[in-house]
Amino acid sequence: PLKSVVPEKNIMTPTSAGVALIHLLTLQLVLVGNIFCGNVLIWPEDGSHWLYIKVVIQELLHRGHNVSILTPSTTFLIKPSDDIAAARFEVFPVPYGKSAMDSYMQELIMLGLNNKPTTLTFHSFYQAARKCVRSINEIHRQRCEAVLGNPELMARLKKSNYDVLVADLILPCGDLIALKLNIPFLFTVRVTPASTLERHCGKMPAPPSYVPAIMSGLTDRMSFGERVKNIISYLVQDYIYQSWWGEWDSYYSQVLGRPTTRCEVIGKAEIWLVRTYWDFEFPLPSLPNFEFVGGLHCQPAKPLPEEMEEFVQSSGEHGIVVFSLGSLVANLTDERNNMLASALSQLPQKVLWRHKGKRPETLGANTRLYEWIPQNDLLGHPKTKAFITHGGINGIYEAIYHGVPTVGIPMFADQPDNIEHMKAKGMAVGLDIKTMDAEDLVDAVKAVILNATYKENAMRLSQIQHDQPIKPLDRAFFWTEFLMLIDFPLSLCGFHISLTFK
Repeated sequence: PLKSVVPEKNIMTPTSAGVALIHLLTLQLVLVGNIFCGNVLIWPEDGSHWLYIKVVIQELLHRGHNVSILTPSTTFLIKPSDDIAAARFEVFPVPYGKSAMDSYMQELIMLGLNNKPTTLTFHSFYQAARKCVRSINEIHRQRCEAVLGNPELMARLKKSNYDVLVADLILPCGDLIALKLNIPFLFTVRVTPASTLERHCGKMPAPPSYVPAIMSGLTDRMSFGERVKNIISYLVQDYIYQSWWGEWDSYYSQVLGRPTTRCEVIGKAEIWLVRTYWDFEFPLPSLPNFEFVGGLHCQPAKPLPEEMEEFVQSSGEHGIVVFSLGSLVANLTDERNNMLASALSQLPQKVLWRHKGKRPETLGANTRLYEWIPQNDLLGHPKTKAFITHGGINGIYEAIYHGVPTVGIPMFADQPDNIEHMKAKGMAVGLDIKTMDAEDLVDAVKAVILNATYKENAMRLSQIQHDQPIKPLDRAFFWTEFLMLIDFPLSLCGFHISLTFK
């Protein structure tokens, strides 16, 4: 006869049940380990800066932290989305609209786009740019006051018991909000003019003999004359920065109720997350509280939309060229657009051009216009041969990550400097939008595609980016979480920030 598989006795005594429960709890503790859920407050800037910090927000949410985003009611890209659905948006009203901010930004962009300062024209250019920056400063001041001058909002933020504040350095007052909430803060930053805030506030060393000033057009390999030019560039940009942004000192003193400067408050940041890495940067001395996390937003390419993939595949052996001048450049002149379209029409490659506005009359059959493109996915596509870019740091790092040779057409801000870095690294050719013609663009694209050296150098930088022992996103997350866990100043910046003549 078959034996029953049911045990004759299935009775658990109180003692055995207790032992089993203890074993189960012990196993759970071993498997689960330590869990820490912190509260993070984000003070973000709009545009491409938001696209960068959004990746950090996604990672914080993925690892179980609570994230609140403090943002004005008028923004362009900062808004809830499915990939950060768990984040809480703390939206506050401001007295200005989107059109005001967009108008001033476009004015500043077009000023840089249409003017090349010389010894004779520098003063007039400086005055025009200063007027524009002052208008932007006023909008930023209204934004600050909408938070710091709102007792109800500040009380609500205080009640939320945040552990750390992550602020974009380009946007004032994140540091003030952190001090008012009595929490540590860290900055994300690409660069400031001549690294003024990094050098004077963060005390980052910058020997002018081999560390070129941002926007000087120089590399780390300078002749004696270029080193003199570099020193002058540092001094001039320091003066410009103080004359344009020095007015913030009085506002910071007013908010804190004591004499201070914005630079002094900025210097209290525990960590600086710099949006570059040594695949891009020239060698320079650093400090332990400066963490270089360039490329943290980059990721493997995802499949393209069906229609776009069909167009890409139709390129055959010639492949494709990806062309984007970024999100802020809304409109070039018809003349410039037609010049660009004419050049692209002469290429054997198919071209995907991120473009808004009027369709160029000279657009070729090989070129398609898109208001938006999945840039990272296109750059990671095996048929991509070259990338034409304005030189924004996000796009530069996507090109490095995927090993794509680049043609740079910088517009303003740090973009010329970014392209100079890529030229020095041997993976890019640079052009001047103010003086270039169609033939220049055709020659540049052919050069980076046909000369194998550009691709080899791009792949070399890509390997540096991929083979980091700790990925940049993991390092950014580590320092953010570390500040949440400790209850004392990190003090990695050194005592030299407090040296006086006393």
